[in-house]
Amino acid sequence: MEFLEQIIQNFDDLIWGWPMILLLLGTHIFTTARTGFIQRRLPTAIKLSVTKDPDASGDVSQFQALTTALASTIGTGNIIGVGTAIALGGPGAVFWCWITGVLGIATKYSESLIAVKYRVKTKDGSMVGGAMYALERGLNMKWVGIIFAVLAVLASFGIGNGVQVNAISSIMTNTFDPTGSAKLNIFGLTLPVVPLICGTVLTVITGLVIFGGVKSISSVCEKLVPIMAALYVGGCIYILIYNWQYLGQTVQTILGQAFSIKSVAGGFMGSALMMGCRYGIARGLFSNESGMGSAPIVAAAAQTRNPVRQALVSSTGTFWDTVVVCLMTGLVVVSSSIANPNISFDDGDALTHAAFGQIPYVGNIIIVVGILAFAYSTILGWSYYAERCLVYLFGTGALIPFKIVWLLVLFCAPLISVNVVWNIADILNALMAVPNIFAVWMLSGVTRSETKRYIKNLDEYDDEPIPVVDKKY
Repeated sequence: MEFLEQIIQNFDDLIWGWPMILLLLGTHIFTTARTGFIQRRLPTAIKLSVTKDPDASGDVSQFQALTTALASTIGTGNIIGVGTAIALGGPGAVFWCWITGVLGIATKYSESLIAVKYRVKTKDGSMVGGAMYALERGLNMKWVGIIFAVLAVLASFGIGNGVQVNAISSIMTNTFDPTGSAKLNIFGLTLPVVPLICGTVLTVITGLVIFGGVKSISSVCEKLVPIMAALYVGGCIYILIYNWQYLGQTVQTILGQAFSIKSVAGGFMGSALMMGCRYGIARGLFSNESGMGSAPIVAAAAQTRNPVRQALVSSTGTFWDTVVVCLMTGLVVVSSSIANPNISFDDGDALTHAAFGQIPYVGNIIIVVGILAFAYSTILGWSYYAERCLVYLFGTGALIPFKIVWLLVLFCAPLISVNVVWNIADILNALMAVPNIFAVWMLSGVTRSETKRYIKNLDEYDDEPIPVVDKKY
């Protein structure tokens, strides 16, 4: 097992080297320029996100599409992921995670726009779309769309399933059985009790929701996401007020480390900058998923009168997820570490727990409730993404077998090594992003022309008919 873990770690290090970092940052910068710095439209986008458009075509409201996308993105990447990035890349990783979010708003906008632009309608009136349809209809490259769909399904079991349930299991074990002494013997196997209970409970409550389809998932996310995000951000603000005297030093430390070119642990010059970029950007992508092509899958199902309108709404997801929530977590962790030098930077999971645990009474409650709610909502959101990709590949006949396998993984994942799960998730995220980024670049002309057409006429209806497909979706 250790040998296998090392192979996975080495491949993760390889795939997340400078080429992937430059590809992502380059795409974010390119889309920012290509859309005329669409980030400046953020106030309008936020207003649209809470505006219903019931007369437009689609299955769910714009707000439901946004909260379902946020459900998949606001997850353990915002809590444990940020701590892991700081542990591995230093405090400077917070800056690179944040800048990935700011620039990534344009990429989320672009990928969502083409997803809506090239969506199709099934015979029963449902809207389906995503990078696979943009590649097939926009570029006549169905084979690349198939590759994206396959990678998205595989990625869903990492970022949307294994990582999330593993995080829930970890926090519950640390809370109720920190020594790991509670064991249960089943058919000759000795299993830890808390992870077993977590897997069982999550399997049951997730099954009750995902068998209801996108409307059931979006209905739960619409209610859960705003509440959980508000409570978590409120808790972070409380902690930052508690640590107010260290905030100036916190910002200086983050910025200083972000651009440091000194060696780390006797390594080569520039390794501090490299590690900060590598883990900050990797966790930024893991958190907000800009460039991955996941959120556009649900954006394509939204009730919207034109592609630009929903693309603006979708872009706010990256703002809330990374620019706000991840930054809050990073400031909390670094300021708490400065205030309490006994906190170790060696373990990302423990680092986040220790930082929040320094706050009397509420610290542990914030992180426990935050991880439970964030991780569960991510499981729901990603199950929908995987479903849409599987239906694209095999039709609706694949749904029931998929849901059964999804629930089995939920049940078993708490018993798997957390490091292996995180590394596999990182690898699959990177692989999934490549065909989607290809579509974003190749269809940037469409993004630009659609933006010019609708950006000042957001109430205008797109008069282009949405094709009805014969395939059993």
